[in-house]
Amino acid sequence: MAAADRLAGLPPAPAYGRSTLAEVMTSAAGALGAPGFGNALGLPEAPRVCVVMVDGLGRSLLRQRSGHAPFLRAALDAGQPFPSTLASAFPSTTAASLASLGTGVAPGQHGMVGYDVLDPAQDKVVNLLGNWDQRVEPELWQPFPTVFERLQDELPVATVSLPKFEGSPLTVAALRGGGFTPATSPHARTTAAAELMARHERMLMYFYWGELDKAGHRFGAASPRWEHELEELDSAVKRLSAQLPAGTLLLVTGDHGMVDVPESARIDFSADPALVAGVRHTAGEPRMLHLYFEPDAGPAARQALVQAWQDRHGSRAWVLTRDEAVGAGLFGPVRPEVLPRIGDVLVAAREPVAFFDTRRVRPAALGVVGQHGSLTKAEREVPLLRIPVAGTTGKKGRRG
Repeated sequence: MAAADRLAGLPPAPAYGRSTLAEVMTSAAGALGAPGFGNALGLPEAPRVCVVMVDGLGRSLLRQRSGHAPFLRAALDAGQPFPSTLASAFPSTTAASLASLGTGVAPGQHGMVGYDVLDPAQDKVVNLLGNWDQRVEPELWQPFPTVFERLQDELPVATVSLPKFEGSPLTVAALRGGGFTPATSPHARTTAAAELMARHERMLMYFYWGELDKAGHRFGAASPRWEHELEELDSAVKRLSAQLPAGTLLLVTGDHGMVDVPESARIDFSADPALVAGVRHTAGEPRMLHLYFEPDAGPAARQALVQAWQDRHGSRAWVLTRDEAVGAGLFGPVRPEVLPRIGDVLVAAREPVAFFDTRRVRPAALGVVGQHGSLTKAEREVPLLRIPVAGTTGKKGRRG
């Protein structure tokens, strides 16, 4: 099959540099008046900016379930002078998106190109989320300075997040720099953020919320548990807006959306020999596979694998070669060091389906309901909402 037919309907690449997560922190720095930063999103000037990153908050999910989030729905319906919808990074997964958010560059530059990917130096698949390989140095794997590092001498920068993420490899890779304030409960996080912000006349803050994503993976985004967590998020953002000092620009966004995959559509592709013929490593996520060939796989074997995937699953997934994905701009500009981390063949789901290699992943992985990583609107479109801040009358800030 010709590549043009195989790639029919492939969505355009994220608009890196214009309207993706990579522009949020850099635009926030620009809105704060920090030298050397543009403001591609056109955020309003402000002395303080707080960016709330909600793991798993897709725009379509928020719109569909907005009855459970009246405070966020009001912001979603309100007009604002900057985009209300952004694209996640590609793949639409936490490691890639948070690294783009934190550095302001596309995945092809920062190198966080999947949930887990090949480390060519070790000829080994390594995880880039919560189970990093000890031989992978986060600051070498992702060498670009973060927005926080670039701002440290200009104004206070801070992260408010769960204690377990302080000093984690992903934090070091994607969000290093500035202070880290650990807080466990939702009330503790909003209170810590407000108190910290009130102590400074200028500040950029990153505030992480992970409960929604956990509920979606375990129970599905259509579940009562996900609705409950959305209600909790709505209450927390409302509380934070009342606690922050006047003049704060409060933004809410997400790193990716989510698709519920029925059990019948969770496929063990490793059970089909044709789908792993000539493949040395499998990686990525169930909705965006990276497949890496054996070094001696010739052109015929490579084409046969692409054709096998197309024949079996081409009606519900895009099957791309690495060159096709890079040529389409899905990862943005790609550094030579990053290129071999990307699979020789990529399989990106477009229907509610997920692909698993049960030789490599635990059987429990097939129990995950909510999935993401691919190019569908449900996964890649995230909100960017300006939340009104009433302003507090507490401590007078001191100049940061």
